Amino acid sequence: MSHKPVPPRPGQGAMAARLAEILRVDHAGELGAVHIYRGQRAVLGQAPGRERIAGQLAEMEAHEAEHLARFDRLLTERRVRPTAMAPLWRLAGFAVGAGTALLGEKAAHACTEAVETVIEEHYAGQIAELADRDPELAAELSRFRDEELAHRDLAVEEGARQAPGYSLLSAVIRTGCRAAIKISEKV
Repeated sequence: MSHKPVPPRPGQGAMAARLAEILRVDHAGELGAVHIYRGQRAVLGQAPGRERIAGQLAEMEAHEAEHLARFDRLLTERRVRPTAMAPLWRLAGFAVGAGTALLGEKAAHACTEAVETVIEEHYAGQIAELADRDPELAAELSRFRDEELAHRDLAVEEGARQAPGYSLLSAVIRTGCRAAIKISEKV
């Protein structure tokens, strides 16, 4: 997929408005990801014989929590309001995480693969857009994207694509992620 930088909008303050959208949506995405992993860990974390996946989920949640903390700081530093949808994204993330975990380990991994695929595409577009305008932020997003790709690759290695109903499950989760991105940019 080719990622063309979004041209700056005309008018005074347009670039600042676009940066606010980027920070708001990225913060929302990391918030949702933390809660997806929390939901998955609530189901799989203490289950006997599930120590391996519990450790993987905890590690991925820790990466997402680090990203979220960074976006918390960026929102404060740049005086950007978080999305008003945050309470819903917390609940939805936890529900998606717990729901996929209840379907089994492969479904939990399918969730990770679907989410991280959308996020990688999303970050790639932002990185291209910000490369010249804000190279420091673009570099941070590149690091975060690389960690998201590692999560996706792990999920694939762990059998994400062998989950029951994989195609439908993945399509629904990707569509939900894309909708949440559009909503969080504005609301």
